[in-house]
This record gives sequence, structure tokens and C-alpha cells, in this order.
Amino acid sequence: MNKAFKRITEYWKNLDKALLLLCVLISAFSVFLLYTMNLNGISGQVSGRQWRVNAVSAVIGICCTLVIAPIDYKFLSRIWWIYTPIALILVLLLFTPLGRGVEGADDIGWLNLGFIQFQPSELLKIAFIMTFATHLSKVGARLNEPLNVLLLCIHGAVPAAIIIKQGDDGSALVFISIFAAMIFAAGISWKYIIAALLLVPAAVYVVWNYMMQPYQIKRIQILWDEEMQQEEMLGIYMQQYLGKKALGSGRMTGLGIFGSDKYTYVPELDTDFIFSYIGMTLGFVGCILTAAVLAVLCLKILSNAASSKDSLGRLICVGVFAIFFSHSIINIGMDLGVLPVIGIPLPLISAGGTSVVSLYAAVGLVMSVHYHRHKAEHMFYTEKYD
Repeated sequence: MNKAFKRITEYWKNLDKALLLLCVLISAFSVFLLYTMNLNGISGQVSGRQWRVNAVSAVIGICCTLVIAPIDYKFLSRIWWIYTPIALILVLLLFTPLGRGVEGADDIGWLNLGFIQFQPSELLKIAFIMTFATHLSKVGARLNEPLNVLLLCIHGAVPAAIIIKQGDDGSALVFISIFAAMIFAAGISWKYIIAALLLVPAAVYVVWNYMMQPYQIKRIQILWDEEMQQEEMLGIYMQQYLGKKALGSGRMTGLGIFGSDKYTYVPELDTDFIFSYIGMTLGFVGCILTAAVLAVLCLKILSNAASSKDSLGRLICVGVFAIFFSHSIINIGMDLGVLPVIGIPLPLISAGGTSVVSLYAAVGLVMSVHYHRHKAEHMFYTEKYD
């Protein structure tokens, strides 16, 4: 009995309670927003199901976090050959009749297995963070050797290429962000960074003229082309226009969270444009506070990276940071009208069960790094290293 109590005490002591509490508060805020969205009847697409799904997903996600946290991240790194092929197979199944798209979206991102429907790309993000962190930590001081740089670039390009083929440009951009953040944190030489920057104009020219579809080009051009905006007011620009209108209608303190006759209808208000709902109901103050909380969450993850005892733990944290940071920047940028609409949710806030659970699993990895920041035996499997 005393031994069990000691283990529980040790578990609680080493748990990153501040990070967990921050995530729980964000999830509670999400459920509250989705509940009031349904209560106010702003969009016919927003039903009572969304807030319940997010609530249940948050509970499942928290349980995943609490289970993952005490497991040594080095052990999880060593068994990459188990979960990575599974994640890849699930993504590749999207190219079969099991793959499903959402009405109005350009990608086939949902896998329908009959008893459950989810987005396997979210699982692949976590698997990629673990395999890429493992790859980088094994390369170590030989990172800047040309062959190693080439192999690392191939490692990063494979999942991004699969997701691009799937049609999910937003997730592909997140994969690229994870790759860039992790390889930079690992200490890639500035000569490679400068070389990559010098190649950007040529790469943009090739991608723009030979690889992008007309609708993708139009989504970018419409951000600054006022004439095109007028032409597409009832087309591809309508959603972004309504999102900006809703966002600005709240002014400083918002129209109120419990009903108003001045609410603006916005398609996908519960997912891609939930930040517009925050601005509409809680105003500029609500938007700033939301962005501030997400920024604190990102900084807390980076803090865990700084306190890691090795490069593997640090790189895992940086990869998870890249997910939260890129999701936040892209989603808010879409709603502000400075980035194209590419279907990226606001982390832990937008409706979406797969996203919520996978983000909590990613947080569990960060908490594992925090949990094992000292070399000690814990209540779950711990690798011993010299």
C-alpha cells in the first residue's frame, strides 16, 4: 500500500500540471464557445453534436496525455517502427474507397472505417515528430554533412508529398513547418539555410506556374486583388469575406455571447472560422486573450524543450511547438484575411474530435520529456542510458 502511494505521489510530483491545466482550460473554452454557438443558432451547420464531440474528445485526449506522460519518450522513440507504418497505412487508405471528403473541401482527408471516421493525417504528424526527432538525434554532430542533410530532407519530404497528393494543403504546410523548426533547432548550418532561401524564388516560380491548380492560385491572388474579390463575393471569397465581417462586427468587447440580432452567418464557423466567432461575440479583447493563451501554451512547450536533458527530448518538444504555432498562425491569418483559406483548425478550440485527441497526445509527449527530465526510475517503463 505504501509502495503504491509512493508511486502515485511520484507520478503527481513529476507531472507537468501547469501545461495540462492550460490545455484543459482551452478545451473548456472551446466547449463553451461551441455550446453557445449552437444555443444562438448562428449557423445551420452547428448542431448540439459539436460541443459534445469536443467535450468527449477532450476527456479522451486528457486520458491519453496522462497515460503517455510517464512513459519514457526514449522508449517511444525506439518503437517508431510500430506506430509509424500504421499511421502511413491509414493515410494511404485515403486513396481507396474508404477515403472521404467534406462537402465544399478540396481534399480527401477523412477515413471511414464504418465504426469510426477520423483524419489519419493528424496521427501522421505525431509519428513524423517522433521519427524525425529520432533521426536528428542519431545524426547528432554529423548533421551538416551533405549526405545527412539530403536524407533528412527526404525524410521530411515524404509525408508532406503524401499529404499534398491527398489534397490537404494546410496539413502539408504544417508538416513543412515541423520539419523547418526541428532541423533549425537541431543546428542546421546557416550555409544550408541561406542556400534554401536563395532557391525560394525559383521554387515559387515552378510551383506557381507548373504545380498549383487554378483554384489554389485564385485563393492566394484574391487576398490582394479587390476586383477578384468583388467577382467572387458569392464564390470562393464569400467565406473569408463573411469571416472578416463577423470578426470586425464585435469591435472592442463583442456583441455578447448569449444572443444578438446582429450576428453574422459564416460557413464553417465552428472549425476554420471559430476565431471570427470569438471576435464577433467577445470582441478585440476576446481575440487578444485567446491569442495570448495560445502564445503562453507555445512558450510553455518551448520551456520544456529548454529543460530537456537531451537532444531527443528537446526536438520532440520543438516539433509539438511547431504544430501549435503553425495551426494558430494559419487559422488566425485565414480569419484576418491575410492568408488563404486552407482548412486548418485553431488548436484545441475548433470543433474536431481527431484534432483534439491527437493534440493532447502530442502534449503527452511534451509532458513525457518534462516527466523524465531527471534520470530516475518511474512508475512506467523507463529506458536506462549511460
